[in-house]
Amino acid sequence: MTSARRIYVCYGLFAALLFGAGSQFSKLMLTTVPPVTMAGLLYTGSGVGLLLMTAAGFAAGKRRNTYEARPTRRDLPWLAATMFFGTFLGPVALMFSLPHTPAATAALLLSFEAVATTVIAVLWKNEPVGRRMGTALLLITLSCIMLSYTPDAAYGISLGALGVLLACSFWGLDNNIIQNISGKDPVLTIMAKALIVGPAMILAGYAVAEVMPAPATALACMAIGFMGFGGIMSVSLLLAIRGLGSGRAASLFALSPFFGVVFAFLLFAEMPGGLFFIALAVMLAGTFLLATERHAHEHAHPALEHEHRHRHDDLHHDHAHVPGMPPVNGSGFHSHPHGHDGIVHTHAHSPDIHHRHRHDGRK
Repeated sequence: MTSARRIYVCYGLFAALLFGAGSQFSKLMLTTVPPVTMAGLLYTGSGVGLLLMTAAGFAAGKRRNTYEARPTRRDLPWLAATMFFGTFLGPVALMFSLPHTPAATAALLLSFEAVATTVIAVLWKNEPVGRRMGTALLLITLSCIMLSYTPDAAYGISLGALGVLLACSFWGLDNNIIQNISGKDPVLTIMAKALIVGPAMILAGYAVAEVMPAPATALACMAIGFMGFGGIMSVSLLLAIRGLGSGRAASLFALSPFFGVVFAFLLFAEMPGGLFFIALAVMLAGTFLLATERHAHEHAHPALEHEHRHRHDDLHHDHAHVPGMPPVNGSGFHSHPHGHDGIVHTHAHSPDIHHRHRHDGRK
């Protein structure tokens, strides 16, 4: 594994940890905060936090446009779509579902986001799925079915669990949408989403007669949002998607439920039934297969020109620089329009910004 890929893997794991914790702290706050308002506070906190971070960096002389590509007008449709599915529908569905689902069960059900992301990536972007990944997805789905089984509920299925799965489906679609703009500045992308959708959801909560919590409670919700939802977590996940592709980033993010289970036991001290632990074992097996999947074959890169954040110690960025190019930052990254010559080679890869080729039946 290259050092650059290792960094993207760390981003994915960090995002998983933050979301696993954030979902459980959100469930705790939902005992006093209504769901739509809660979702709005989470993302408002995310947007405000990122805005303050950006302002502090600007005051310190850091200019993000030298090492990050700014979103353009061409990116606006994708940005609007990710706002709707990822920042609005997903969080609202989850906030309505968490109070009706046991904490540890809800944490594990969030693994379904990896299934939704990968299935949509296969259908939409032709990302390859071999036997190993296919088996992993089946195991995770089987575990989710077991977790959703509630003998006393209508048709034996928990509506709260179905709501969590619906939220995961919205986020799976969002992960594939946002891959189209993952080469652009993730902080600006996430901040724009949060500052627009967060306050809009708070107003929507007010419109449906939800009661705004006390200021201290509202600030706590905003802090949870900044760390565990649309702020630091989303930026970390978007960086992982940029470097690994949506399907592979989702396989790392699939570890978030296990972090969530730990926080569920710490915060709620619930003891699940025996079926939960069977589902947990099945989920662990599926997640292991998903996280250790490897993909390598001969593939072609067509000649193209684009702009995104990059460094020059990989296999794809050996272009020359002319005077006036932005300098690299402390990590060796910068951003500017650049070209790639056509090339055919073989190496392990994932469907990142440079590997979105078709496979013609190869798995």
